[in-house]
Amino acid sequence: MKQTPLQFATVGDNCIDRYLPLAQAAVGGNALNVAVQLALAGEPCTYFGAVGRDEAGRWTRDALMGNGVSVSHLQELDAPTAYTDIDVDAAGERIIAFEEFGSTALYRPTPRDISALKTMDHIHIGWFNGAAALRDALAGSGVSFSQDVAVNPDAFGLDVGFESVGPSESLAREALQRLLGCGCKVAVVTCGAMGSMASDGTETVVTGIRALSSVVDTTGAGDTFIAGFLAAWKRGQPLAACLATGRDAAAQTCGHVGGFPQTLQRL
Repeated sequence: MKQTPLQFATVGDNCIDRYLPLAQAAVGGNALNVAVQLALAGEPCTYFGAVGRDEAGRWTRDALMGNGVSVSHLQELDAPTAYTDIDVDAAGERIIAFEEFGSTALYRPTPRDISALKTMDHIHIGWFNGAAALRDALAGSGVSFSQDVAVNPDAFGLDVGFESVGPSESLAREALQRLLGCGCKVAVVTCGAMGSMASDGTETVVTGIRALSSVVDTTGAGDTFIAGFLAAWKRGQPLAACLATGRDAAAQTCGHVGGFPQTLQRL
């Protein structure tokens, strides 16, 4: 039986992830990655954000369109497209060496954007200075909201709040209570190699990770998890099924460089 289409939107950050050790770059960013992964999962999604009038901006637009994401509300501003320099430390761990927020830092939804957002079924907000104001502007419209507090810490009153901690059950349960205490209806915490947890204040569920023979890159895996979880949650699936859907999607992302399959560009 064919499912009724839902309309998703993501608002906020995009960037060019520049992998310095590889001398290559990929399109990324929390809001953008979630948008692409929702579209790849078959969920109609519109991206609301901004790029510069530069080659990186054109590359970003093409990546969104090429993966089925609507760019009808993508702004072009007189500022560079955001980028992040990703390096590795002496222990081989990935680190953020430098970030230029560029056009993403200047992005603000227009009245036309607000009108369109009121028609959505769910909105995921990434890194975006006006998150609280946007939620206020859309109050009463019936749309649900999610955010990753690692990207945007303002979690008050969210329908779904996401957080990441290390492989610690005590830290995960503390994070769940923190999100629920901020008014989140559903709290979701990823715990690295330990898996993930979710709670609606009544039920708490846990799932492990999907074993992988090799990991190419973890960049964007958390964003893919969010997209998978939201697609299942918005369809009314139980929390355990939502965690499993997010887990399985994230495992696939660990098999390639970047937050979704794409042709890398040389720096």
